[in-house]
Amino acid sequence: MKKRIFKWENTVPKVLIVVMVYLCYLFVPLTRQPVKIGATYMTMNNTFYTVINDEIRKRTDDNGDVLKTLDPALSIRKQCRQIETFIREDFDVIVINPVSGNSRMLDSALKKARAHGIKIIAVDSQVKETKNVDCTIVSDNYNAGVLCARNMMKNMSEARIILLRHWNALSVKDRYQGFSDTIKGRPNYRIVEQAETLGQTEIAMPKVQEAIRNGIDFNVVMALDDQSAIGALAALDSQKVGKMVRVYGIDGSANMKKLLSSKDDAWATVAQSPVKLGEKAASISYRLVSGKKVPKKIIVPVHLITKENIDRYSIEGWQ
Repeated sequence: MKKRIFKWENTVPKVLIVVMVYLCYLFVPLTRQPVKIGATYMTMNNTFYTVINDEIRKRTDDNGDVLKTLDPALSIRKQCRQIETFIREDFDVIVINPVSGNSRMLDSALKKARAHGIKIIAVDSQVKETKNVDCTIVSDNYNAGVLCARNMMKNMSEARIILLRHWNALSVKDRYQGFSDTIKGRPNYRIVEQAETLGQTEIAMPKVQEAIRNGIDFNVVMALDDQSAIGALAALDSQKVGKMVRVYGIDGSANMKKLLSSKDDAWATVAQSPVKLGEKAASISYRLVSGKKVPKKIIVPVHLITKENIDRYSIEGWQ
């Protein structure tokens, strides 16, 4: 029997190949798949949502990830179709500002997204079925209503109030609850008229004009968002109402802050911070993708801006 002769020249190249592959495995990072975040806000004609979205985009751009933003234009059906798009395109996170927090159609769409493994963050307004949402990030909306009511009572011994609302947004219902709870049991402060505005200036203006033409006696407009407050102020101007009407808003928008400085009827706004809402939405998105625990709800503080303290704030942009 012949002895098998071991030849190094046949073996060394194979050993080198194995070593090189192993070293590549150790030191060459695997290709990272970008995190995909889909965002859908009730409408993008409000700069409040643009600011929230910009804060999320800063984070995704820094990380080389993907942010896709869609505008349902106040249509719950369209927003649900947008969620279907995010599911179909295998997004990791959906950030949603719901058109209607009570919508069963929306609940069904979010349930389907979660079953697909997508993380869900509600921002600025909540959904009724919180089990379909990983984290809700909102301003202290109840306290926003309280702050407006307290300021009104501090400055007025009685008030006849027109309330401008957006009932599809559960955040607005929280604001209303804070306001109404604070004036409850005080007959000198009465809501004499309510109008649905969808949070839109162009809807609020004719609603207040109609109230004026119908002879409704009021001396306060409690608008549960700044867009509606601005519409109310425009209506008062157009109808040349010859008395003081105090107009309250909630948001702290640049336009409302400018009006506080320039118009007698613009009385106060409660400032939210879309910057902080956006920062927290971005942070929570990445925590969820990393498998980390997050709080079920995050509440961001609010504060009252009035004619008396407006000089402490920049009237350009948001907080």
